[in-house]
Amino acid sequence: MPAERVVISVSDPDGEREVALSSPNRVVWPEAGITKAELAEYVQLVAEPFLRANGDRPVSLERFRAGIDSEGFFSKNPPKGTPDYVGAVEVTYGSGRRHPQVVLERPSAVVWAVQMNTIVFHPWASLASDTDLPVELRIDLDPQPGTDIDDAVVVAHALREVLREAGLEAFAKTSGNRGLHIFAPIVPEHEFLDVRHAVIAAGRELERRMPDEVTLNWWKEERGARIFLDYNQANRDRTMAGAYSPRALPGATVSTPVEWDELDGIDPAAFTVRSIPERLDTVGDPWERMHEAPGRLDTLLSWWERDVAAGLGELVFPPEFPKMPGEPPRVQPSRAKKD
Repeated sequence: MPAERVVISVSDPDGEREVALSSPNRVVWPEAGITKAELAEYVQLVAEPFLRANGDRPVSLERFRAGIDSEGFFSKNPPKGTPDYVGAVEVTYGSGRRHPQVVLERPSAVVWAVQMNTIVFHPWASLASDTDLPVELRIDLDPQPGTDIDDAVVVAHALREVLREAGLEAFAKTSGNRGLHIFAPIVPEHEFLDVRHAVIAAGRELERRMPDEVTLNWWKEERGARIFLDYNQANRDRTMAGAYSPRALPGATVSTPVEWDELDGIDPAAFTVRSIPERLDTVGDPWERMHEAPGRLDTLLSWWERDVAAGLGELVFPPEFPKMPGEPPRVQPSRAKKD
């Protein structure tokens, strides 16, 4: 028996486009009973804010061939047979390798990604027009064992004030899991390493003010019951779930932009593939005007230079990166002591 297949008519800015969807009744989220067809409908309903946040930039597709209970994998290169309405741009990775990466520019391209069994969309912090210069400073607040989303909220409010002191306006979203993502729009004039240093400078300032609540320690054994500020998410080719992207978690949660006055007492589980379209109709998109007034990194980079002069230099990079100048030993402290 041939596999079930339907054709969806998708409204693009330049007219209607037909996109084939195979296995539309395949259940993607068993607990919620959400199918591939419902996911395709969701991405059409949220296409405008989704593309505003994630479009026109390199994006990694996290794909699951048989729903969230199957093994996922990341897809970066446009696969063979990619239609011409799906964009691509050549990017340089931390290793120095270069190759094309998918770019989503219209609703039909997002539906195509769903056809390719994409659940989670991971956009770069830079645009396709210049992939080397980020347009956002991104900070991942990751609750460690013994902490939760409420602790992350307290840290988020304090981080907002630190960024304001540095001349940046922050925007918040749920991660779709336990943490929060804080973004600040920036003028695209600094390469990824500079933006990483700006994130570290902001994190160190926050850590000085909240030493019992915040940590920049890369090694889990040193973090304790604190919120880990994941500075390495600012690196080239390090991404997090994009705004309005679903997560491959049982409740079909969505990484959701929120207003700052919504954070206290927030329940990330309330933001799902089924609830977000109505939320957009009633609340709107808190990130709609995010990029209207981007800030500059001058103050944060001056803080970085101040800290370097005081003996606080580079921090550990992710394992897939080559050894970087000034980087401390890439070995966990307990193992280093044994050696």
